[in-house]
Amino acid sequence: MDFLFSLLIAGACVGSVYALVAVGLNFTFWTTRTLNFGQGAVMMICAITTAILASRGWNLWASLLVGIGIVAAIGVMVERLAVRPALKAAGSLGWVISTLGFGILLQGIAARLFGSQALAFPEMLFRASDVMSVAGQPLSLQYAAVFAVSVMTIGLLELLMRRTVFGSAVRAVAQDAELGEVQGLPVKWIVTGSFIASSVLAGIAGVLVAQIGGTIDPAFGFELVLLGFVAAVVGGMGSSVGALVGGIAVGILSKLVGGYISTAAEHGIAFAVLVLVLALRPQGLFGRPEVTKA
Repeated sequence: MDFLFSLLIAGACVGSVYALVAVGLNFTFWTTRTLNFGQGAVMMICAITTAILASRGWNLWASLLVGIGIVAAIGVMVERLAVRPALKAAGSLGWVISTLGFGILLQGIAARLFGSQALAFPEMLFRASDVMSVAGQPLSLQYAAVFAVSVMTIGLLELLMRRTVFGSAVRAVAQDAELGEVQGLPVKWIVTGSFIASSVLAGIAGVLVAQIGGTIDPAFGFELVLLGFVAAVVGGMGSSVGALVGGIAVGILSKLVGGYISTAAEHGIAFAVLVLVLALRPQGLFGRPEVTKA
């Protein structure tokens, strides 16, 4: 029972980070029907910047803010250089290759500047040895903090989308970008803002995962963005609630398989679930099928 409890807790906490990545992917999906497959490198850049600056004596939270600022700028670059030109050709999927290539470029730059060796990531909120008791079982405060921050961030994002002018503008562009432009909405700036928000969410997710793992290297993040994509599809592309449910479900299932069957199959099961969902319910658990009017 203790082992099962620890797997469930670890799965829910890691899954909440997958959900955060999925929500970041949803942001660009809403406005451009594209996904930034270079998000893994964005996670790495934010985490590695935070770690490098903190190791040089910077305040930890100031280091994090600099990292978030850098990935926000990267979000603008991705939209302007990798996605916008690819979308000029109707029906083109060139953005898949261009965003993936942009991420590989960022990985190469990071490896050139910081080396390919893993760097220690500082303890931000709690130490690895800090634990609390839940139902008589020990729970790492790091895991609890990661879960709480992820869920709170997704909740605040949902409020942003429903209660602010920017959220209303994003939803309007998601419904009909051409009509929004006719009505005077700055569609291009809204799209750019969605890529900034997506990159910031990815940066936060990268820092949270690095906090658990304790190390960061230039190859960090690629697997995370794939699992975030699985969570987004399973939950339903475009649904924040679906992303949260899908992320936690994928995280728990992966940990259970890794704990009771084999760690080699831990992530493979996530893609098996993806195939199953696409076969039985292509729009995901909380998604709605799209209707195209002639």
